Amino acid sequence: MILQILADASSAIRFTDLGLDPIALSIGPVAIRWYSLGYIAGIMIGWWYLTKLIAQPNAPMARRHADDFVFYATLGILLGGRVGYVLFYQPELLQNPIEVLKLWQGGMSFHGGAFGTFLAIIYLAKKNGLSILRFGDYVACCGPFGLFFVRIANFINGELWGRPTDVPWAVIFPDAPDQLPRHPSQLYEAGLEGIVLFCVLSFLFWRTDARLKPGLLGGVFLLGYGLIRFGLEFVREPDVQLGTLSWGLTMGQTLTIPMLVGGAYLILTSGKRKVVSVVD
Repeated sequence: MILQILADASSAIRFTDLGLDPIALSIGPVAIRWYSLGYIAGIMIGWWYLTKLIAQPNAPMARRHADDFVFYATLGILLGGRVGYVLFYQPELLQNPIEVLKLWQGGMSFHGGAFGTFLAIIYLAKKNGLSILRFGDYVACCGPFGLFFVRIANFINGELWGRPTDVPWAVIFPDAPDQLPRHPSQLYEAGLEGIVLFCVLSFLFWRTDARLKPGLLGGVFLLGYGLIRFGLEFVREPDVQLGTLSWGLTMGQTLTIPMLVGGAYLILTSGKRKVVSVVD
């Protein structure tokens, strides 16, 4: 296998030939990175889409709740994502706490950001007397935007690459060890976690009564993301500081297991919680 990959290296796509630059714009000493813009785009477009969803009948929240949520969700994504990364992937950073604050150097965990967002949902729902599950359903429909843009930014950064492969679209990333052609797993994730998951949730929201079954859309998001992430970890290179864990799974796969279980439970029990539509 490795010999075949080495033989095909000359025909692989060289990342450096793509002309991609992690810095989108420089203004004097200030550099604006695509990674940062990916988070901003995901949050802002997700907010816009959320306003479209709640404009439909039977919405579980008002526009003011959606507007407030953007602020708390941003905090949850940034703080949860960074704390999750440090705890799950680089706990040695805790020895020098100032390093934990250096968000511009990268290092964010989706699972940590998702947990932070969940806490934001709980806080706002309880504060305003709203249904946590229905609030979460509508937010879940917006999640794929952030996943898509951040995964594209990961590719532009030339990070989180895949395992060695001999597929025709393999990419040689400059920072990858051994300079072997590798799966552009960032693009796989952008397509599956972003586009495909959005299409599934969009169909369920707009074409079925899924939004009247509290927990169903959130469950589909959790289960869908969990299955996609678990499967793609087989072609994504494990984090170098962790590798494959002693129980045979990567950290990414391990962290998706609660999502798979929770998503399946919400889907299977959603029919029991169906609400009555106020529209014939």
